[in-house]
Amino acid sequence: MIRWIVTDLDGTLVGRDLAMVPASRDALRRFREAGGQVVIATGRMERSALPYYEALGLDGPAILYNGARTVNLASGRVHRSHFLPPEAWKTLQAEFDDLPPGVYPVAFSGGEAYALDNAPELREFARRDRITLRHPGAWTSLLAGEISKCMLIGGPLPDLCVPGTVTTRSEATYLEVLPEGATKGAALHGLAEAEGVPLAEIAAVGDNPNDLDMIEVAGIGAAVGDGHPSVRSAADVVVRACTDGAVAQVVELAFQVNGWS
Repeated sequence: MIRWIVTDLDGTLVGRDLAMVPASRDALRRFREAGGQVVIATGRMERSALPYYEALGLDGPAILYNGARTVNLASGRVHRSHFLPPEAWKTLQAEFDDLPPGVYPVAFSGGEAYALDNAPELREFARRDRITLRHPGAWTSLLAGEISKCMLIGGPLPDLCVPGTVTTRSEATYLEVLPEGATKGAALHGLAEAEGVPLAEIAAVGDNPNDLDMIEVAGIGAAVGDGHPSVRSAADVVVRACTDGAVAQVVELAFQVNGWS
């Protein structure tokens, strides 16, 4: 029995045009109507994920910030929340001073996204996520201990090893710095345990390395056909390309497993 389908957004359910692939959107609605639950798991923040959540008619928890927060976007209830340790944030600020040209930091705190620069790469990121990047005045003005995640956007991206953090690539030009223990897989594991749903009864689908541990812990881990090679090689099944209905194929598999018509 597949009770949950957990799906990444960008490159999985959502195409480059920022719209949900119609076949996948409609298939998830059918899955919910049949009694299944849909969970979105994304690097996006609350206001950026909310339009997709509402369009699917969801009313349960969503995994956000690549696993740093799990929030019910309908009720506002926070199921899980992790922040960068203050010392890690202090170390990162020092790293920001030595970033190569063409790489720009973004910090997320209190439901807002902050950046000091106004580069084209950042404007494109804000357009894609449908958010406003606010200027904090200085990085030191953000409260240590309340930073959900940081991103480095652009390229070439450096390798970072900051104690108390983990890093992941959500796009070729996005390096995400998260609190240690905050990944999509860890968030899914914690949410499933809290809700009493066995991981074996969950199907998860994604396209980029930040989805790897999520598809590995799920009972059925699916990789988008045009996704990152590391995700395709780790998955139980490789489905269609995003715009060809990757998530719709996962729903088809769930219906087959469940014996639903």
